[in-house]
Amino acid sequence: MKKALILLGCPEAPSQTPMAVYSVYKLTSLGYDVTVASTPSALKLLEVSDPENFYVKNKIDIESCLENLEEKSFDLFVGFVHKDAAVSYFVTFYHILNTKSIALVFEKDSELLESYVESLKESTDATLVSARAYHNPTPLKVKFDRVIKKLEM
Repeated sequence: MKKALILLGCPEAPSQTPMAVYSVYKLTSLGYDVTVASTPSALKLLEVSDPENFYVKNKIDIESCLENLEEKSFDLFVGFVHKDAAVSYFVTFYHILNTKSIALVFEKDSELLESYVESLKESTDATLVSARAYHNPTPLKVKFDRVIKKLEM
């Protein structure tokens, strides 16, 4: 079975949690065994959003995951990026895993969004999905669906 890792950072952006659950759903439907690595606060939001682990079955603390991460231990890496720290985490995980990667980059401020995108372009060859989004996850979802459709082929 193919394995995917989803990386979540600070959950202050309201779009992150519903998009995380949606991403797990989409990847699971494509046959991936999905693990979510997250901060403790992001984990709590996932637990409230999916209390019976219907979608999010495998969860791990971001630091524990990083300590045990090995190259090619996942077939797909999806990271949520909406802060400078998230850019750094994504780049770190990307270079350790050395696998197909998608960065979901979102921010309400256009200049910050562009800054995050440029930083990721300079540091990775990941597929970048970017949208001006904060409260409303729909712009990010629409673009993510386009990228995921390519995985289905």
